[in-house]
Amino acid sequence: MEARLNAFTNPGLAKVLKHFIAASHALHGSSLPAEVQHLVEIRASQINGCGYCLDMHTKDATADGMSQQRINLVGAWREATVYSEPERAALELTEAATRLSDSAGVSDEVWENAAKHFDEEQRGALVAAIALINAFNRTNVITRQPAGDYVPGQFA
Repeated sequence: MEARLNAFTNPGLAKVLKHFIAASHALHGSSLPAEVQHLVEIRASQINGCGYCLDMHTKDATADGMSQQRINLVGAWREATVYSEPERAALELTEAATRLSDSAGVSDEVWENAAKHFDEEQRGALVAAIALINAFNRTNVITRQPAGDYVPGQFA
């Protein structure tokens, strides 16, 4: 697959991506656990069919010490026994927020489940992480960014 445009050299898009990346760095400094952030990034990228982001976030999760089993089972998190209740709540919220057009939005039940496990600051970071990965996914899918060449820490 060949990219429709170079996202990092295109004058308009590159400017915006710099801000997306800065927002991502801010999230990594939040109190939302890193493993939850990785799970959110991987699950939304699976749903959105973003190969570029799946390549990046699975490699980053591995580099951060997440087990291959936990990475491999993200798409089947409901059936898998390797995720904690807070991680399940984050994955549930990720799915609901990523699939907004498939439902009436994020239900109170999904939100309240997340609130049981994450404080207000963490919930804010979780919402931002979900919104940001969806923005990255859409950008990469629209421009057909190819997957496979990402090196962990490349955008650090």
